[in-house]
Amino acid sequence: MYVCICHGVTDTQIESAIDNGAETMKQLTNELNVGSQCGKCCQCTKQVLNKRLLQIAEAQPKVA
Repeated sequence: MYVCICHGVTDTQIESAIDNGAETMKQLTNELNVGSQCGKCCQCTKQVLNKRLLQIAEAQPKVA
């Protein structure tokens, strides 16, 4: 699904950037330009970011 129409960025591209180390909106903006033009994609981008970071955190082994 396209998240940022201005720059043609999809949720898959955002998730890939997160998988490769991006952890903040600023990092996603620097890498993919999301939120750097009209800003309408910021809320959706943050949702994708938070969801993916949660998935990554939940996949980590529990420390006893």
